[in-house]
Amino acid sequence: MTDAPLTDIDLAIGGMTCAACSARIEKKLNRLDGVTATVNLATEKAKISYAADADADITRQLLIDTVTKLGYTAEPVYVAAAEPPKGAGNRATGHDAPSADDASATPTAHGTSAGRRLRISAWLTAPVMLMAMTPAIQFDNWQWLSLTLAAPVVIWGGLPFHRAAWTNLRHGAATMDTLVSLGTLAAFGWSLWALFLGDAGMPGMRHGFTFVTEGADASSTIYLEVASGVVTFILVGRYLEARARRSAGAALRALLDLGAKDVALVGADGVEVRVPADRLAPGDRFVVRPGEKIATDGTVVEGASAVDVSLLTGESVPVDVEVGDAVTGATVNAGGRIVVEATRVGADTRLAHMARLVEDAQTGKARVQRLADRVSAVFVPVVVAIALVTLVVRLSVTDDVTAAFSSAVAVLIIACPCALGLATPTALMVGTGRGAQLGILIKGPEVLEATRTVDTVVLDKTGTVTTGRMALLAVRPAEGVEEKELLRLAGAVEHASEHPVGRAVAAGAVDRAGELPAVEGFRGVPGLGVRGSVEGHVVLVGRTRLLDDHRIPVPDALGAALRDAEAEGGTAVMVAWDGVARGVLTVADTVRETSARAVAELRALGLTPVLLTGDNRAAAEAVARAVGIEPEDVVAEVLPEEKAEVVRRLRSEGRGVAMVGDGVNDAAALATADLGLAMGTGTDAAIEAGDLTLVRGDLRVAADAIRLSRRTLATIKGNLFWAFGYNCAALPLAAAGLLNPMIAGAAMAFSSVFVVTNSLRLRRFT
Repeated sequence: MTDAPLTDIDLAIGGMTCAACSARIEKKLNRLDGVTATVNLATEKAKISYAADADADITRQLLIDTVTKLGYTAEPVYVAAAEPPKGAGNRATGHDAPSADDASATPTAHGTSAGRRLRISAWLTAPVMLMAMTPAIQFDNWQWLSLTLAAPVVIWGGLPFHRAAWTNLRHGAATMDTLVSLGTLAAFGWSLWALFLGDAGMPGMRHGFTFVTEGADASSTIYLEVASGVVTFILVGRYLEARARRSAGAALRALLDLGAKDVALVGADGVEVRVPADRLAPGDRFVVRPGEKIATDGTVVEGASAVDVSLLTGESVPVDVEVGDAVTGATVNAGGRIVVEATRVGADTRLAHMARLVEDAQTGKARVQRLADRVSAVFVPVVVAIALVTLVVRLSVTDDVTAAFSSAVAVLIIACPCALGLATPTALMVGTGRGAQLGILIKGPEVLEATRTVDTVVLDKTGTVTTGRMALLAVRPAEGVEEKELLRLAGAVEHASEHPVGRAVAAGAVDRAGELPAVEGFRGVPGLGVRGSVEGHVVLVGRTRLLDDHRIPVPDALGAALRDAEAEGGTAVMVAWDGVARGVLTVADTVRETSARAVAELRALGLTPVLLTGDNRAAAEAVARAVGIEPEDVVAEVLPEEKAEVVRRLRSEGRGVAMVGDGVNDAAALATADLGLAMGTGTDAAIEAGDLTLVRGDLRVAADAIRLSRRTLATIKGNLFWAFGYNCAALPLAAAGLLNPMIAGAAMAFSSVFVVTNSLRLRRFT
């Protein structure tokens, strides 16, 4: 192999019917030199990484040929999609010719091939079962009517199973279809032999639904209702499963459908032209009117409005935007007319990134699924062997051919590797899709397992627990000075400053004192503050040292207020004019309104919150008190490069550590933690380093993300428990002759439907 960079490709795989299929394809692809592949049964996709250059042996066509030689179909998926493209095939119809009619595409339509196959089979099977189970309505030679009705069901209705079984047999493999085909054809073949060569064709014959007494004449027993009933039950199961799987992927399809379809593009001459949204390029300007979707990510260059971001973040309150603010594609303009300049289009947009994250997570496999895959790879041959042993043993013990045959057929039919294969991917599909609706992006299935071991959550202070924006918190005027006057003069000078403290003072002054007067002769004093003339007064705003340099004394009362403010973690500035100290203003990074509740929710999940910041200890402890974090769990005055070391130290103490952050300086810590939660309002570096992305800048979503991850993992384990438990219990019962083959077929079909519908409960997560 060369050292060429890895290339990723997604293949839509058609014809998979059970976990044995996906395991077989995955094993074959991974045998290719330099190829890493994961095949997902629920999404019907293979995610492949390989080295591809002029000298490499691996090509895209080789990967496709490898899959098709196994008897399946494969087509490249070039863009994120919620369902396989036309021609990819589906589980509901086996190897039927792919078409828009397949059940996985439109499972509720009555004109689908799978739906039509199911309906006809059901109508034909119903009278066969009714006659077999109700002796009172049996008439002379009724068995021949049963044969007439059952034959199309077994041959045509079960054709997808027989075709898939034959294809796999030619490639030396066995899957779920092998078991279904063997069982139904064996029951049907036995019935033909009994009808034409035995005594079953005569009046008074018996059927196979009842338990056959030992010593009965085997030639008078037929299994037509078993053969047709099993086919129909399994068709019902796969049809319902296809519907449920489509529901499982509905969240991702909804996410992909959010984008605007067309846009009012502003030309160089200022004229608006309506064009398809996919024609936008970075730098283009477009108009968004009230009620319209924003076509792509961009920056507001004209106008102001409120934007409804609930479809992407779950946040119900519209966000105000004005000139210079960034907006995200697919959000809705709920206010006035705005003009937006496109910054990112197509696959680079935030919506496309979210869709890729969700799809990647759905395609991946958790460690708990690996065991199921290993079991599925050998499951079918083992079941066939068990069926043969059952036949031989029961014949040798009871000498009852009918009972022995019935038990062997039941063993073949009851086995269900489908449930094993669907246990993990269906829960992942629903869980990650629901997360996307709530503004939670889960990067991969391994993230779910990390949430189980986490017991400590490290919270970055600035921008995570706090808003990251300074605000005016307190005003302390000197004796004889009006608060409004203090704010007017100080705010007027600071309005000309670009310093975060100055902007906070100016904004607070406008809110509390109204319009500010003009400033003349403004000058900034680096590291100390600002000065300027306002309404004939020479005004100073800044550190105590600025007043000292101008020989302005600070009264004891103001000095005490200054020290108290700093002890509480705020930033205090002195205000003076005309050579006299007039007051103290306190600004600080404000705590998010939801942070205290979020910390309480994290504690309720059994997590110990730790506050991590580069700020001074007093400021950090003030924030910790406000949100309910213990002083001993505050780590302050940490340099950006030391944050990852703090996480490593906590892990070395035996803790499972989750890290929540939003800045570039948090990226290393996010990557070092057992679980990284990146605030989606933060930097791209932090989002890339995190395992979970919280699209909304609300710390409460971190608790929701952990709860959803744990719930999804619990659902996966529940599914696997059911799937393993079902087979462990059902196979011995079938081998012992305690299950009729038709009941076994119904139970097998139900097991797959149960696993999928159990996963769908995650759609109700709130």
